[in-house]
Amino acid sequence: MNENDNNTRLCIKTTQVKSPKYTGSCHKLNTYDWLNDIPETPVKPDLVEVRFKNTRKDFYRNSNQIRLRIGDLVAVEATPGHDIGIVSLTGELVTNQMKKCNIQVESDDFKKVYRKAKPADIEKWEEAIQLENSTMLKARKIAVDLNLEMKIGDVEYQGDKTKAIFYYIAEGRVDFRELIKVLAEEFKIRIEMRQIGARQEAGRIGGIGSCGRELCCSSWITNFVSVTTNAARYQELSLNPQKLAGQCGKLKCCLNYELGCYIDAQKDFPDTAVPIETEQGTAYHQKTDIFRRIMWYSYEKESSVNLIPVPVERVIQLLDLNIKGTKIPALTEQQRTTGNRIIDYGNRVGEDSLTRFDKKSETTGKKKKNVKKKRKGN
Repeated sequence: MNENDNNTRLCIKTTQVKSPKYTGSCHKLNTYDWLNDIPETPVKPDLVEVRFKNTRKDFYRNSNQIRLRIGDLVAVEATPGHDIGIVSLTGELVTNQMKKCNIQVESDDFKKVYRKAKPADIEKWEEAIQLENSTMLKARKIAVDLNLEMKIGDVEYQGDKTKAIFYYIAEGRVDFRELIKVLAEEFKIRIEMRQIGARQEAGRIGGIGSCGRELCCSSWITNFVSVTTNAARYQELSLNPQKLAGQCGKLKCCLNYELGCYIDAQKDFPDTAVPIETEQGTAYHQKTDIFRRIMWYSYEKESSVNLIPVPVERVIQLLDLNIKGTKIPALTEQQRTTGNRIIDYGNRVGEDSLTRFDKKSETTGKKKKNVKKKRKGN
């Protein structure tokens, strides 16, 4: 049972106890109504946002001027029949959401809100929700029997149980005409196949990320921006697929969060591929501390030991001198004063012995035994 099913059952329970407004705000892709304490305008917009299972939302026209609030269960127009959804946004914020989604407010293509959901509608809706998991498992078995290279990740029934949407993932083009015939005969409903990506599947299923928080794709991200390995390179991250990939198997969306700050901070940084020529040898770039503006160099090209920290301004100055044909004695003034000794900035945290406390405990134990023997002798 996923989070959306729990929310759905809460909605049903609150409606059955004659409290149609579901005040819970823990559903996915929630939109905060910051205008809820402002008095309503005489001319109220007739558009409402209705949410369905997981991340699916849509806009409907309230042509009958039904008084709706956030959390109300409504019957809306569908093709064919009707569907049951939960009002997620009303008022002036609906037009702002539509502009954000690039939807024309003046369009006449919006479907209608029929009515508030009746007890019979809610009962049938609850029966449809209980069928979704078993339908998904049967559909997966049928797809395997037909040797189709696809994965059915989720099933969503329409509120009147006349139609179901099958969400699937496939790397290439899939001919599922035979699958639709078999599914229609098996479940006696109208079938719609809808292909989604790996990120969208993770958003629908949900989960906990490596940071300990709920997945961003299932909590607030609505538009997926492409993530490339350049984002990791700009932030000086190791290209480790196990650490950079999320639960969807793709690069983590959070790699783009601070990318702009790193790009701005590196605007005046010199090219790291150009080595610095000194009298002690050729120094090669190994790593960069971007916000401290320190670049680390080593005289060994393939090794990152004996690193020498050099400020960015000093590196720019040294590269300019190399272009003019001048070789400087050392990378830094500190290196010149200390002679040939190079400061090693290695990690000293893990070099202590793990059994160092055991030895102390053994000696203290022997002392305690000797003290006991002396007391017995006395």
